[in-house]
Amino acid sequence: MSQVAVRKTTPSTVIEDYSKLMRSIDYQQYLPKDKKTIIKLNLSWSLYFPACSTEPWQLEAILKTMREDGYEDIVAMENKTVVTNPMKGARQNKWIPILEKYDVDFVPLTDVEWVDYKPKSEMLAMYKVFPDGFKIPKPFIGANVLHLPTQKTHGHTTMTGALKNAFGGLLRERRHHSHKYIHEVLVDLLSIQKEIHTGIFAVMDGTVCGDGAGPRTMIPEIKNYILASGDQVAIDAVSAKMMGFDPLSIDQIRLADGKSLGVGDVSNIEVVGEDISNVNYHFSTGESLVIQGDKLFRKGPLSFVEPILFHTPLFKVPIMASAGYHDYFWYPLVGKKRVNEFMKTEWGQLFKKYD
Repeated sequence: MSQVAVRKTTPSTVIEDYSKLMRSIDYQQYLPKDKKTIIKLNLSWSLYFPACSTEPWQLEAILKTMREDGYEDIVAMENKTVVTNPMKGARQNKWIPILEKYDVDFVPLTDVEWVDYKPKSEMLAMYKVFPDGFKIPKPFIGANVLHLPTQKTHGHTTMTGALKNAFGGLLRERRHHSHKYIHEVLVDLLSIQKEIHTGIFAVMDGTVCGDGAGPRTMIPEIKNYILASGDQVAIDAVSAKMMGFDPLSIDQIRLADGKSLGVGDVSNIEVVGEDISNVNYHFSTGESLVIQGDKLFRKGPLSFVEPILFHTPLFKVPIMASAGYHDYFWYPLVGKKRVNEFMKTEWGQLFKKYD
């Protein structure tokens, strides 16, 4: 039976609580010490927004724990998207000082070699998106991976967690083309992870969560939970249940469970630590204007425009529209107010201490 550890925490105890969380299900059994461990960060926005990307205390806690437990070969990685910049994101989200403190290099995936990869497993959708084949980062092959997602909603996938975090690691900038088959692609990526990685683990931050039109234009909600598991499907299923969703109604969880890539039925998952049987955040997933537009042109009534809009130089137009909307319209007019309110909380005060 798959295990998912869940623990309540506070700003004053979060570092210690993360260590107890990871050790409560013996995380070391999933991450062999004689192999390199890639910390796959989660960058949903170059700007800081609560619950949007890996939180600094989340990163510090796992690095402190791993260093104490004798892990020496650790590297942090994150990719570039058409609307994010990994180095800017690492600075804005306060990752750089923490990585320096624990002597861990930050390597943008734009700076590594990518190699052709032919999966051994049957793919559900990868060859629909990439009919000529695809590449993956060479450093990922033969290494452990530790995912650091946050608890939040997502307009394309209802919720996002450990499964979606691989999306930002194993695919290059063109991964936006996968949105048409996003659930199937996430299951394919889990199959690939199981082929190439020597160990897989996830530690999810739910201290502050994102409700509504995720993964960026959200309403931050403080919940004070943290989660960990060696089963990527199970941790997403438990997270989904906590948020108020039926895990098996979410396609990527149901499909992954059906392919025996993990456990999506919460009744078959052992939750270690907190009793979450009555936990329900009552979250609901919304769609930002950008995601609404993406769906309209990729799968909606205007899908006939997709080949021209997304597969020609015209794609620069929706990229500029997305960046402009999020960074120069929504963030200054709406997002900044939510960030300022968050900064008044104990978690916001903790974030400021990482300056």
